[in-house]
Amino acid sequence: MPARRGRPLVGTDGGNNKIEFDPFMVQLVRVVDSSNNEYCLEVVTPTTDRTSVNARHFNADGSPRTALGQMMTKLLPEAERTLWNLTSMIPKPPEPGTKVQPISPSWVQVYRELTEWAVLLKLVSELQYGSDTVIIADGNLRSKVFKGELFIKYRQLLADAIEAQKKNRRNIYLAGVSKHSKVLQRYRLAMGIEGVLRTDFPAYVEVPRDLEEKSYVWGEYARGDEEAGKLGGEVNKFVGGKMFFVKFGSRAHDPIWPIDVFLPQAKDAATVLGYMLADAIDGFPIPFYPQCLQRAHENAALVDFDMTILQDEVVRSVRGILAEHAGRLDEMSLQPNDPSAARYR
Repeated sequence: MPARRGRPLVGTDGGNNKIEFDPFMVQLVRVVDSSNNEYCLEVVTPTTDRTSVNARHFNADGSPRTALGQMMTKLLPEAERTLWNLTSMIPKPPEPGTKVQPISPSWVQVYRELTEWAVLLKLVSELQYGSDTVIIADGNLRSKVFKGELFIKYRQLLADAIEAQKKNRRNIYLAGVSKHSKVLQRYRLAMGIEGVLRTDFPAYVEVPRDLEEKSYVWGEYARGDEEAGKLGGEVNKFVGGKMFFVKFGSRAHDPIWPIDVFLPQAKDAATVLGYMLADAIDGFPIPFYPQCLQRAHENAALVDFDMTILQDEVVRSVRGILAEHAGRLDEMSLQPNDPSAARYR
């Protein structure tokens, strides 16, 4: 089967873009694909006014101006199109005149994840493709950041967009690749003893939901639509993918990756994984890992000159705040950031 290299979606986290001097705890929210197309570039700090962050995504007339604004428009009623209505993990800003309560800095990570989901929806619903394409997300196709049943609605938007692409005779497939998995960690030894995926050719195996559920603290993170229906209980609010363990290499000890295939396309897993095979065989520097996803990581990372500019902007902002005390910054520049590192010299 011929392999088709898809356009992966990837977002970098704060750990990949480390600023040496950063009193503001600056977080970069950047989403780039393997062709170096940038869909989002924002700078956010935990103390940034959340009302102003929300306003970035809409024009003055209320129409959306970013991918996240478009996603909120599709998921929320007009009067409720705010980040804190999209997720309960971003608190509503305090009313004027009320006491400001401490807020966890982790809301920025939630904001980054929402941005990645929004760009994924944009890639599926708005872009036109010249041939069948696999869109690979960095991470599992599951999330607990959406409020209530909004992730169910989001998954339906993806499914509807994929069906709409078929009218143009284009098949769009979705998959999510994770570098780490509690499920794989739990069963790796048992798989080695039983010889699972110890073949001399590329192979994959579907992971039963009950085995997934035993690996998570919260079982609902492994509960698909079919399992929720059997139990007669709560609907599937968090899971958008069916997990497979995949070995792209042809040796017994080649790496195994946990890959989520979009739930409505689980029956097409052989096609999706077949498209990913040729790209993964050429993977570098991570062997047998999709090369297009590695290239997207490289494109998304801010390094060298870009990082120097960002560092200079942080210093310039701090200097402006300090005013007559700005000379203290020059003193700091002459002091080592990590005196303990001298022991390695």
